[in-house]
Amino acid sequence: MEDKYKLYWKRNLMLLSGLMVAWFVASFGFGILLVEPLNEIRLGGFKLGFWFAQQGSQYVFILIIFVYVYMMNRLDREFDVREE
Repeated sequence: MEDKYKLYWKRNLMLLSGLMVAWFVASFGFGILLVEPLNEIRLGGFKLGFWFAQQGSQYVFILIIFVYVYMMNRLDREFDVREE
């Protein structure tokens, strides 16, 4: 039983790590580091680098929340973990 919970926690941390890396890439990478190359691309009349710096990283964060909920529900079903 103890190994089951350790594996559950390990997979939870792997999921969190992956989503945090995605958030870092979207906010810091696209919004700051890669802003100049992304500004060559237009999205709805705005430069893509500007869009990521102002709004894109927030949309990515909201998407990450939905992905986390979906993936954790799958993980909970797989390991038969219930909230009581």
